[in-house]
Amino acid sequence: MKWRKTKGRFRNSLTSRYLLLIMAAMMFMPIVMPLASVFYWFVNDTFSRTVYVPTAKYTSGEPLVKMWHAEAAKLGGASAEHIGQRLGELREEYPELSILWVDARNEVRVELPEQPDIPDTWSAEYTVQFMKTAVGNDPFTVVAFIGGDEGSGQGFMVMRIPRQYISVQQPFASETTIYAAFMAVLSLLFILVSWLFFVGIRRRLIRLRKAMTSPHSETGIPQPVQLTKRDEIGQLEEGYNDMVQQLKIGLRRQREEEELRKALIANLSHDLRTPLTVIRSHIFSIGKEQLSEKGQESLALMESKIGDLGELIDNLLSYNLLTSGRIELKLSPVDILRLVRESAAAWYPVWEKSGIEPDIDLEGEPVVWDVDELWFRRIVDNLFQNVVRHAKAGGYIGIRMAGREDGERMLVISDRGPGMNADSEHKGTGIGLAIVDHLAREMGLDYEIVSSAAGSAVRVWRKSNLLLTNAASDDTSL
Repeated sequence: MKWRKTKGRFRNSLTSRYLLLIMAAMMFMPIVMPLASVFYWFVNDTFSRTVYVPTAKYTSGEPLVKMWHAEAAKLGGASAEHIGQRLGELREEYPELSILWVDARNEVRVELPEQPDIPDTWSAEYTVQFMKTAVGNDPFTVVAFIGGDEGSGQGFMVMRIPRQYISVQQPFASETTIYAAFMAVLSLLFILVSWLFFVGIRRRLIRLRKAMTSPHSETGIPQPVQLTKRDEIGQLEEGYNDMVQQLKIGLRRQREEEELRKALIANLSHDLRTPLTVIRSHIFSIGKEQLSEKGQESLALMESKIGDLGELIDNLLSYNLLTSGRIELKLSPVDILRLVRESAAAWYPVWEKSGIEPDIDLEGEPVVWDVDELWFRRIVDNLFQNVVRHAKAGGYIGIRMAGREDGERMLVISDRGPGMNADSEHKGTGIGLAIVDHLAREMGLDYEIVSSAAGSAVRVWRKSNLLLTNAASDDTSL
């Protein structure tokens, strides 16, 4: 069973077809020569049937000339009846000949067969003209005096035969032409078959490559191809279709898992809000009681951690809504300086409580970007929150607009904390920056974070068609 399957695969494979072409090329010459001979015989036989040429008699004109002169010499002194009888015998022996006997009085005595262009009496002028016209023309003409070159006073006899009977054919040259033409046709046929073979392979490979590089606009997965043949390329197409099917299954599972994760996060976030509200109310009640200094510190720590947990829940809900596509951003021209100033004013009490001194420079001409006002505020709030949580030790936050090399202006929020690589008790999952990244991308913004032990700086700018560089100007140095 396995042998049959392997045999079938080999019969349908490109290897078998290529070997067939090679075998055809190896047998090309031994087979073509006999075929060319048969072809030549067929063509020669077909086109030579209309005119029968007795090659034994008419191999050339020279034997006819010798024969005619010899017969004329033998008839010297013979009677008119004998001459006419012998010319009749020659006509029977050579039926293709036209025979004339003009006697000494220039009268035609024998005319086999009758020839309407020949007069009964030949004048001297006609005889000379006949001789001149016969030289080198068709029909082939031989004139011999009866009795030999000296003549016997019995006139002369004329033999005429169409040149098609005596024109010597050059069989070698003709066969060479036919052989060359026949072999050229077969060679072109072999080249055409080889070319079509490899063109078919190339076309199928290009079709497969096009399918690989043309993913579906919605899923991003390449489209399957239709199986054509069960050869190696067909097996490749089959494997490619299996891969596409596995990608579709994987994408479907990924989407199902993502939907499940989003639903789980949404449900957990809503379920956690109720106990957090209860805990906050009890912490507020406990804070009114008489507590020791250590108790007050513990209560403050609890309140801070619960606040962090609340912020985490809010970020999870926001990220879940944003990535699920259930929130559509409404972009419109907005003055960024105004939004940042308003957000900074709202954060002043928090900075003052955390011991952070703000350094704000947002003067100058309005900077108008196409953003969603509500969600751009969320970007700014998340960046301010990161400074409070991770860079409070530096006691500084800088907010300013700076220029870029491509002519765009960018918002720079800097601090003097320990940097993003330093250990922090408030270090979280990075969901806040994930929200910043998603919102910036959706609003056509870009950003970068420069961090060191001397502090960090987040730079936000509007994308342009010019080349974006990561080099910062002197105004944004920490």
